[in-house]
Amino acid sequence: MTLLLTVIVVALVFEYINGFHDTANSIATVVSTKVLTPRQAVVLAAGTNLLGALWGTAVAKTISSGLIDSKIVSMTSDIVICALLGAIIWNLVTWWFGLPSSSSHALIGGLCGSALAASGNNWHVILWSQPSTEHWWLGKGILWKVITPMVLSPVAGLLLGFLVMALLYLVLQNARPIAVNRFFGRAQMVSAGAMGFMHGTNDAQKTMGIIALTLFSATKAGHLDHAPTWLAFLRTAGDPGKQGIALWIKVTCALVMAAGTAVGGWRIIRTLGHKMVKLHPINGFAAEASSATIILAATHLGIPVSTTHNISASIMGVGAARRLSAIKWSVVERMVWAWILTLPVTALLSYAFVQFLHMRK
Repeated sequence: MTLLLTVIVVALVFEYINGFHDTANSIATVVSTKVLTPRQAVVLAAGTNLLGALWGTAVAKTISSGLIDSKIVSMTSDIVICALLGAIIWNLVTWWFGLPSSSSHALIGGLCGSALAASGNNWHVILWSQPSTEHWWLGKGILWKVITPMVLSPVAGLLLGFLVMALLYLVLQNARPIAVNRFFGRAQMVSAGAMGFMHGTNDAQKTMGIIALTLFSATKAGHLDHAPTWLAFLRTAGDPGKQGIALWIKVTCALVMAAGTAVGGWRIIRTLGHKMVKLHPINGFAAEASSATIILAATHLGIPVSTTHNISASIMGVGAARRLSAIKWSVVERMVWAWILTLPVTALLSYAFVQFLHMRK
């Protein structure tokens, strides 16, 4: 029981860190364009993150049942803790260096690495590719739910950001700059709110999935049969991938992420909002609207995409629509390396943690 409660606490710590690590995703542009002050932007992001986290559970279901064999989790809760620790360490390292890496991929990499170690290097515990009963054209598993969108979603964000910005330039080429800035300064508050909302719908659900998966496995294994009456709410009779996520899990994760968001993540905000490309309100609106659209589509399909990858790529697309030289490619190169390394590094960290625990036993 103590170990199970530890899993929940560590998962919520990850959710809190995810909140301040990924705050920049939804507010970097609105801060850099000076439409809102940092404090105002953080309040907006925290509120919209909270609302978004309570809306839908498709991504949580994917995390809880669509990536690794849930039977392996029932063997020990240690692997969930190790997965979360790997993701937390990577998030803190990339936050310290101001690199907008993906909390989503950090968590997924950690899950895969710890599950692999706990199974004795049985690669079949990782669900690589499965046919989908929901969408005939979209499969399940790591290949379809992680690897493919990891490549396609930033490309989609880049292209959509470029197209939206190019269209706005074409339509507003004769408009007065002062009028354009005034209009899009107001419009950007809406797009930044939409970005915060979509960040909540996708990112908060990942921790929901982890907690639901752990509780389902513990209930199925009988670990909660003798739990005190006041902890009866922890029992989860149905597979969360089919039955859904308990309300208390959704509310708790939403509140914790909102609290983390309220702390802010100024190191990453500087990278996205100032170092990569100079932004005006019209640019910020185009980037946020493009990214929010991509995340909306992914969330609807239950795909745990990276908010970081999407907004970063959208900002690149918006900058490229002005001119390629407007983008500081040295900053982009550092970001891309962080993206590439996230999955393998977190998998290796979590794998090492599980192996260390096995040695101790």
